[in-house]
Amino acid sequence: MTKNLSKRILTSLFLLLILSISIFFNKYLFLAMLIIISFISFIEFNNLIKKSFKKEEKLIIAIQILSVLFFILFAYTSYEIYDRSLISIIWFITICILSDTGGFVIGKLVGGKKLTKISPNKTIAGSIGSFIFSLIPLMFLLQINDIYNNINLAHLVIISLLLSTICQAGDLLISYFKRKAKVKDTGSILPGHGGLLDRIDGLIFVLPAAHLIDKIIF
Repeated sequence: MTKNLSKRILTSLFLLLILSISIFFNKYLFLAMLIIISFISFIEFNNLIKKSFKKEEKLIIAIQILSVLFFILFAYTSYEIYDRSLISIIWFITICILSDTGGFVIGKLVGGKKLTKISPNKTIAGSIGSFIFSLIPLMFLLQINDIYNNINLAHLVIISLLLSTICQAGDLLISYFKRKAKVKDTGSILPGHGGLLDRIDGLIFVLPAAHLIDKIIF
């Protein structure tokens, strides 16, 4: 358990370093990172689909086409947010990171009633923890950026909670496919975490939604 936790922490720090370099270096490196992430995630998701619907070839092909289009949308909208506002992309990404962290930490500490049968490890307490932790980036955001100070605080709180909800729903959706495929992880590329899709299963849904919000409100 301790060894696996150490791997998980080290991998998380490594991913955070790569993400930070990609965000702050230049837009071309960030775009390259998005393309690589999308490609690897598609491969992992495709493997899940093949295991989940072994004898339904037409359904597999249909889902493959939709997933290709979705990952293109994910890469495009993520880059659009980044190109428009560095602060926005950091805010949206940290909502996902801390939402996942809150779910994991509070879920482990409090335990309690399970949230759903789709993912037995997730609890109601963990979900509440996700919502609470998703508000943490907002406190820093309001201190360092004037753009958001002109927007009603209640609206910013609602956006944070909405994106946390989408993040958790995305996590559950991928968990559903893993359960159907009878696998624990989407892959083994990340020590302590499993596949890359295991790590960004909420983020890939949050950023397209955040792009829409960004266009409407900001």
